[in-house]
Amino acid sequence: MKGQALKGHLDLLVLAVLADGPLHGYAVIEHLRDRSGDAFDLPEGTVYPVLHRLDGAGLLASNWSEATGRRRRTYRLTDDGRAALVQERSQWQQFAAAVTSVLKGAEPCPNPT
Repeated sequence: MKGQALKGHLDLLVLAVLADGPLHGYAVIEHLRDRSGDAFDLPEGTVYPVLHRLDGAGLLASNWSEATGRRRRTYRLTDDGRAALVQERSQWQQFAAAVTSVLKGAEPCPNPT
């Protein structure tokens, strides 16, 4: 699935992945891909700007570490990030329920000829 289709929802997904514990950027990408059954196979250029923005907004905290000779920036949720996750998750659930209600009765439109 393309990043454009996730626009507006990627913050929630990143916060949800980091709710399980601190991760470096590439691990966030792997977790998104794995937890979505490969549906969210997003490029670094889509995910890293979200991480940086959420970090700058105080929803994430980050620190540099070194592993196998490479420096990595590890991200974790702040208290504000946890509160934002709760709020965004609730909004998503309300939105998804409303869309599901609309789609329940949706009949495919006949193909005009």
